[in-house]
Amino acid sequence: MKTAASLGATLGVAGRALGARPAKASAGRVVGANDRINVGVIGVGGRGEYLARVFAGIGERTNGCKIAAVCDVYEKRKKAAADKHGCDGYLDYREVLNRQDIDAVVVATPDHWHAKIALEAMDRGKDVYLEKPMCHTIEEAKQLAATVKETRRVLQVGSQTTSADQWHKAKKAIADGMIGEMLESQGSYHRNSVEGEWNWDIDPGAGPTGKGENYIDWKMWLGPAPKRAWDADRYFRFRKYWDYSGGIATDLFFHVVAPLNICWPEPQFPHRVMASGGIYVYKDREVPDTFNLLADYPKGHSLVLSSSMANSKHIPGLIRGHEGSIIMVDHGEFEGRTDHITVIPEKRVISEAYKEKWGSGEFQIPVEAKPNWIHMQNFLDCVRSRQKPMLDVETALRVQVTITMAVDSYREGRVLYWDEKNMKVTAKPVKA
Repeated sequence: MKTAASLGATLGVAGRALGARPAKASAGRVVGANDRINVGVIGVGGRGEYLARVFAGIGERTNGCKIAAVCDVYEKRKKAAADKHGCDGYLDYREVLNRQDIDAVVVATPDHWHAKIALEAMDRGKDVYLEKPMCHTIEEAKQLAATVKETRRVLQVGSQTTSADQWHKAKKAIADGMIGEMLESQGSYHRNSVEGEWNWDIDPGAGPTGKGENYIDWKMWLGPAPKRAWDADRYFRFRKYWDYSGGIATDLFFHVVAPLNICWPEPQFPHRVMASGGIYVYKDREVPDTFNLLADYPKGHSLVLSSSMANSKHIPGLIRGHEGSIIMVDHGEFEGRTDHITVIPEKRVISEAYKEKWGSGEFQIPVEAKPNWIHMQNFLDCVRSRQKPMLDVETALRVQVTITMAVDSYREGRVLYWDEKNMKVTAKPVKA
């Protein structure tokens, strides 16, 4: 079992190996309990524009934050967001990070930019609300964890479902012994549409040669990804391509694996990960439209996830134990609302002590309804308190390792193993 100290040391070494870091990171402004937090939003496409609205709404209700700057490589989006929030707009994210008055940034760019911007932001003393997935590669995930530890910045990963109450009620139920020894977690993410998942509208005339609001800084958008000629499909529909996304695993399974790690007694790295699936219906993409993930964990339980972008029927989200099961989302939608979780005892094996404490019949535990913005409010609260946010970098690291290993397993056509001692993926089982 790797200790927090040894894990930090391993991460620190890995982090520095990935790129030059400043000799000394900026400490940033100390935000008081009554100070307004100035927020910069980097990436104001569909998701970023939504997050800007949510943070602006919190600010209007509480005067606790303000959208002070926005950034996007697409002039049309940048201008619209700047006009809406009455703030400065930039095409280059570095102009936002260089502003001394910005306390925190929201990073809602395509996945391949997440780590680079977040790392630079923390080195400049900014706290970070980082959209899911946390990043694009395992090495980036390790560097993010190391940098949070080094800079002591707050980093909240933006899978807002993790702030819902059902995961925390399930965690307590497991700790109380309601399912006995944990064996397997199950979940899914299914969608279906005529146009195909991620085939968002393409703005005609937009691109690197576009004039005025049609201009897109394509070179900046590519950033750390392989250089390519302008491709509108890649820009507007980036989740279909491996260069910028892990497809279903990183876009959607993050919303499943993250809350499950909250339900479990503690967040965990997998021992072994494998994936299967294919492009069965939508032939216009590199990533699979149907994807399945199987992971085994060293503490003796498994994770089974199914998905398709060509069929919308979910399976229940649940955790199985030797003495019972907990269904967290009977409709199967991990981002959906529920007012209860359900405990179903295994009648043939439960003990008399179990029956005396919990009974032998199925029962429900009420779940508190929480608004959608509570995850963002938690981030702002932590910017002030300097406490660990709901979906912290250490939990997200374990999530990212699992789903990125699944992507690599699918692409390489083999089972992959995790060496926790050395924090790396291997092709063969690691000896204990």
